[in-house]
Amino acid sequence: MPRCALVLLLGLAACGSSDTAPASRPVSMTSWRMASGEVPTQAEFEAVVASCQDRGGALDPCLTDLGLRRAR
Repeated sequence: MPRCALVLLLGLAACGSSDTAPASRPVSMTSWRMASGEVPTQAEFEAVVASCQDRGGALDPCLTDLGLRRAR
């Protein structure tokens, strides 16, 4: 029984470590602006990018659909 518990604990630890890895940002946050013209905060930008990644497809059109626009 203790061996089974140890194997289970190690298995859970191995699965949990992948969730804590920082997400890589595929595009630069500073090249995008909100509809108001302001640069989005890091949290706002990461939330929008995550939403686009969940949808699949191209990132730039998705960011535009969700209210961001390219900075000039």
